[in-house]
Order: sequence, then structure tokens, then C-alpha cells
Amino acid sequence: MNVNTEKDFPKTIFFNCSSCSNNYELTLKEFIVKELPRIIDIDHNRLLEAYNNSNLKFYHSKYFNALQFRKSLGKIEAGTMVCFDNEIHVIRGFPKIRRTLMLSKALEKHFNGEVAVEEKMNGYNVRIASINGKIIAFTRGGYICPYTTKKAPQLMDLNQFSQENPDLVICGEMVGVENPYVSHYYPEIGKLGFRIFDIRKKHSNKPLSIKEKRNILQKYDLPSVRHLGVYSLKDAPSKIMELVKELGKDSREGVVIKDLEMQIPPLKYTASQAHDDELIYAFKYPFDLGKAFFFSRVIREGFQAYEMNESAEELGKRAQRLGESILYPLMGTINHVAEHKVAGEDLLMDADTMEEAEEFVRHLRDLGVLAKVIEFKDGKAVIRRIHQSTTDKINNYINGGLY
Repeated sequence: MNVNTEKDFPKTIFFNCSSCSNNYELTLKEFIVKELPRIIDIDHNRLLEAYNNSNLKFYHSKYFNALQFRKSLGKIEAGTMVCFDNEIHVIRGFPKIRRTLMLSKALEKHFNGEVAVEEKMNGYNVRIASINGKIIAFTRGGYICPYTTKKAPQLMDLNQFSQENPDLVICGEMVGVENPYVSHYYPEIGKLGFRIFDIRKKHSNKPLSIKEKRNILQKYDLPSVRHLGVYSLKDAPSKIMELVKELGKDSREGVVIKDLEMQIPPLKYTASQAHDDELIYAFKYPFDLGKAFFFSRVIREGFQAYEMNESAEELGKRAQRLGESILYPLMGTINHVAEHKVAGEDLLMDADTMEEAEEFVRHLRDLGVLAKVIEFKDGKAVIRRIHQSTTDKINNYINGGLY
């Protein structure tokens, strides 16, 4: 639950200063003005302005209270959480990874040495951190996900890692067909899995190098995204293009290209089939998602076809896939709503109790997603995500409404 009205704010915040071992008790505004600037090195006037504009909000949960950055502020990323749990813990937001449209030129311009290539998986971006011994999973926006917080320790043994590395944050992807955010089939994962792509330091958000990360994951037997190789800048464009073509044939998403020392921000590059899959999903719910998805995916397709120097036949096949990805799902949804049904999707998740499933639905509503539990049986919950705008607008147009 998130609140931002004065009556809901805690009157005081108790915390321990790790550097001076003193205990403090401040009001929320006093904390924002006096302590937070020192902790994250941002002027208190900018923090107060963010707070007054609701870009910095008080966040209440059953685990602990926090301040949540809804938008980026200076060097502080959106999704950053300043957690109050005896001590102050700063969990920085995950930086956006920019995308290359022209692979060869972008690699040459962006990197200055060998690059590591890792698989980009189709799932849900999550950060996992230890907060005073509690293993907590944060979504991209900084919300605490009750489902992932429960499932992550079941999917991988995090106890030794978190005890010996309390200052590190695991960044990874929740994947599988029973992932209630993004369902995608991976044969090696099946129902549900977690794959780690970065390890970062809590307060600074500094990523570990590729070598350091791989050594830690091996030491603690933690699951990683696939490492696809290290290439020189000369060889990287052709090698990556080959990798992406093969990944696309297997209905996999693409790659992330990284500097070996992680001192240069990574880049991502995705397969044509991944663009089509995203368009199919978007045009099932065109008035909720279609416009935002459409332009960027078509632009990617155009530049990729250009760089690959496709033949007329290959280009024709790409154009056909692209068109089918738009028209068929759109027609399917129009027909569905015309039968007096709701445009929605049913998500499957493990849940020990009905209360647990309802807690996840409340979490989705915090994210702005309209959802409800429609079935609970034998430890499985079916959650229906409703796309209301698509439902309402299709109904309106079918009945003579003007566009």
C-alpha cells in the first residue's frame, strides 16, 4: 500500500546511523531535509520539491516503511527505495538499458574494447536485497513484490550469499509460464525460474565486473542468464547478429552487450520474432498498449532489415510476420468483445492460500493494473488482468461510436 497524505505519514522515523552508531528519531519532513541529502548527496530543496510533487513518496508495507522515488532525480534512478528498518538501506533503481538499432555502428561508437554478450530473457525485472536479514524483492518501479519475495528463496538458496554480502543487490529476471507478470516458455525453466544478469552495490549502484559477477554466482551456485561469449569489436557485430537470428528462431528475445568491467552502460538488441511477439500482445489490447508498442517495434524492424541487407524474399517474410502480428490479434479481440466478453488475460500463479493470491492482486492494483482472482484451487490461483480501455472502446465503436 502506498500513501502520500499527511495523516498517513508516520509521526516519527526511528533509525540507527551506521557510521556513528547513534539512534535518531525524526519526522518524515525532517528526515527529507536533514538526513536524506547527506545519505544520497542531493540538495534538500530538490528533495522537498520532489516530495511536494509526489515524485518522492512515503511507502508503507508489512515488511518496513520506505521512501520511494517514482521518478529519477539527478543521479538517483526511478525505483530507488530508501528503506527504514532500524538502519537505513538504499536500494537504487535499475538503470535503463538503451537499445541499438544499427548494431555495427553503435558498438564501434559506444564501446572501446572487448564486449561480453549475455542472453536477454523475456520476463520481469526484479532486484533482490537483504534488509536486516530479510530477503526482499523489488520491482522495477521500487514496489515490494510479495510473490517474488516469497518465491525467490524457494527458487535459489540465497542464505549464504545474503549473509556474506549484505551490501550487494541481485538484479535478475523472473521467467517461466507461471510468472504472473510475463508468461513465456523456456524449455530449461518450465513453470518458474529466476536468472541473474547483474550484481550491484547497494548504495552506489555500481555493478560488479563480468568476471566478479560470474565468480560470485559460481561460488554460491546461483542461476545466471546465459553467457554467450566475449568478442572483439571487430568480430562482435557479425557474431551477435548470428546469435540473435538463432535466438529468434527459438522464440527467445535477444541479447545484452556489456563492457567487461561494466564501466560503460550496456546495450540491448532484440530479435525480429521478439518484436512480433510484443506486437501480438499489444494488439490484443490495442487501446491499452497498442500505440506505445507499435512505433518503436516497427522502427526496430526497419533498421534491422536494413542492416541485415535482406533479400526481397526475406523482407517479404518479415513484412508478412509484422502485418500478421498486428491484424490477427486485433481481430481476435474485436470478435471476443463483440461476444459480450471482457478483454483480459488469465495469469496462473502458485499461492498457498486465497489471501496470498489477493495480496498479489492488491500489489498489481498498486502498480495501476486492474485485476481480480477468478479461481483458487489446489495451490493455484488464476488471476484475470482486465484491459478496461480496450473493452470499453471496442464496445463503443461496435455500437456506432465515432473514432
